[in-house]
Amino acid sequence: MKRREFIGTTAASLLAAEMGWALPAEHQLKAVGVQLYTVRNAMKSDFEGTLAKVAQVGYKEVEFAGYFDHSSKDIKALLDKNGLTSPSCHVGYDVVEKKWAEQIDAAHVIGHHYIVCPWIDEKQRKEPDGYKRAAALFDQAGEQARKAGVQFAYHNHTFEFAPSEALGGKLPYDYLLESTKADNVKMEMDLCWISVAGKDPIAYFNKYPGRFPLVHVKDMKKLPKGAEGPTTDPDKEMEDMTEVGAGVIDWKQIFANSGKAGIKHYFVEHDFPKDAFESIKKSFEYLHNLTY
Repeated sequence: MKRREFIGTTAASLLAAEMGWALPAEHQLKAVGVQLYTVRNAMKSDFEGTLAKVAQVGYKEVEFAGYFDHSSKDIKALLDKNGLTSPSCHVGYDVVEKKWAEQIDAAHVIGHHYIVCPWIDEKQRKEPDGYKRAAALFDQAGEQARKAGVQFAYHNHTFEFAPSEALGGKLPYDYLLESTKADNVKMEMDLCWISVAGKDPIAYFNKYPGRFPLVHVKDMKKLPKGAEGPTTDPDKEMEDMTEVGAGVIDWKQIFANSGKAGIKHYFVEHDFPKDAFESIKKSFEYLHNLTY
């Protein structure tokens, strides 16, 4: 800090103390988590070793995207062994539809507080009542989970922010928020995909406060703008993905609104990293040192 800046800062601090004012405090993330989809290839070949490596990076929380044929009890034991917790997991739409009670039981054993559905099949999305059926299923599953002490949530990609013909031009994300009960259905907002889709996450935080207890944190080297418009092409979307802090998403601005959003858990993710462990390390270091 330059001498003039130091004097100015010190004077402001002294004046604030004398007048009883509180200067804005800097915030940091209390815990940084990782979505294990990022290291899925390693999980397939060395489940236990991968969890250990994730913990060694510094992560305290993990979000599962599949259990790779391991029992709930074994997973819980491995989490405890490595000083990890798993607040949430991702499960397929079919699990929500057909194996929900079993998944809730597994959540209790492992320690999940949230069970997240990350996808609605494209065929169903195009059907006239596709989103209506999804909303009804999510509401029902959410009520059942809530009564069992677990919270249901839905994770977005980009298609939820493109007007749907089946919904008369309405955005599917808006429809799901409006058509489900806030207590039953929370949202795990993927902060990257909503940005790629050209939408403002903070606008949603303001409109639906407290509805977003979980977020995915991943970055892009550039975002579509102007005449380019948002993209819903998965291959194109992946091209510019990068480690958190190496891209253009304004994390300080987003995280400054965490309180209104209701965010409790932040999960790093990179869908196709060149080196998965190096990727999660770089993202962790950035977020661990970030102040906002």
